Amino acid sequence: MEKLRVDIWSDIACPWCYVGKARFDKAVQQLDGKVDVEIRHRSFELDPHREPGDTAPVVDMLVKKYGMSPAQAQAGEYRLQDLAKAEGLDYQAEGRDHGNTFDLHRLLHLASERGLEAEVWQAFYSANFADEASIFERERVIEVSVAAGLDKAEVVAVLDDPEAYREAVRADEAEAAALGATGVPFFVVDEKYGVSGAQPTALFAEVLEKAWSEKRPALTTIGGAEDAEACGPDGCPI
Repeated sequence: MEKLRVDIWSDIACPWCYVGKARFDKAVQQLDGKVDVEIRHRSFELDPHREPGDTAPVVDMLVKKYGMSPAQAQAGEYRLQDLAKAEGLDYQAEGRDHGNTFDLHRLLHLASERGLEAEVWQAFYSANFADEASIFERERVIEVSVAAGLDKAEVVAVLDDPEAYREAVRADEAEAAALGATGVPFFVVDEKYGVSGAQPTALFAEVLEKAWSEKRPALTTIGGAEDAEACGPDGCPI
């Protein structure tokens, strides 16, 4: 059966991606099978020039990058915690780390090949936003990946080979740039409609229904001649 393809560009370090994906998932659930959706993770690094291993507390990163005061940065984290909770998500407002996500994206491409994309994607989100342990430590990445279903030897092999899935990540990022996406989350529905940001659930549902109805339009019956007979439940007129 034909599905409605939705490509979602996101970054594991992006709190709005975490919240936006939850709102999108609720939209799919609310449609209750009316729309058959196939979701694809697409890579987008918010800080692609950050060196691997360069990890710092989120609040410190916000202060340095956006010129906020520590109090402003921390207040923003508490606001995000409230928004996440409204979507049924856990969110650590204090003590989270921020770092380079390139290896996480490479592992998501491995997960896609193994049919575990959704599981690993959600596991990385949860590990980054809901757990106290940092997702930016190698052993933690391995632990979370394996718990989500990936083979440990394959995970280690990808982490040890900086070229593994590199081009896949870069291709995703190049396509995002070509589409004009400058931030995430960025949703592309059926290669036709783009939705930017963590929009309300109702908007996601509206776009999905619109794209689905256009993909599978309602049948228009043409009557033709009035005397064209047809068989029905009561039999066939002669």
